[in-house]
Amino acid sequence: MTEPTESSASSPSAASPAAPSPDLGVTSPTAARQHPSILRHWNATAITFAVLAIAGLVGTWAFNVLAIVQLRDFLGDWFGSGPAVSSLGVDLFVVAIAGCILLIIEARRLGMKRAWLYIVLSGITAFAFTFPLFLAMRERRLVELGRVGPR
Repeated sequence: MTEPTESSASSPSAASPAAPSPDLGVTSPTAARQHPSILRHWNATAITFAVLAIAGLVGTWAFNVLAIVQLRDFLGDWFGSGPAVSSLGVDLFVVAIAGCILLIIEARRLGMKRAWLYIVLSGITAFAFTFPLFLAMRERRLVELGRVGPR
């Protein structure tokens, strides 16, 4: 029976099971988790929310650009174009406020930084963009924390 030599016992690859195999270039799952990648923590739910965020941005800004080009009174059109449009405006406004409150509470609970940016960006872009974007980032955070498995 042979004993390990001093050089093999002290080598980093022998001491760490997560080290890459020198001959195959394969890493263990532990080593793969140590290296960030662009799709890390993205699951189907997070991707779905990201797609909705993009649809919200494109859909709202198509009409925003049209309103700007036509020199329309944005808020006047939103609340002054009849009871149905006013109802929709109030409905979306209340949901946006509730969403902002949820956003701040949930971001604090999960330790997500700069949650206030989602609210600021909603005034510049659209809540239809920032809220699904927040939900995508929230889902990624839950995967990162191990509270939700990959879906």
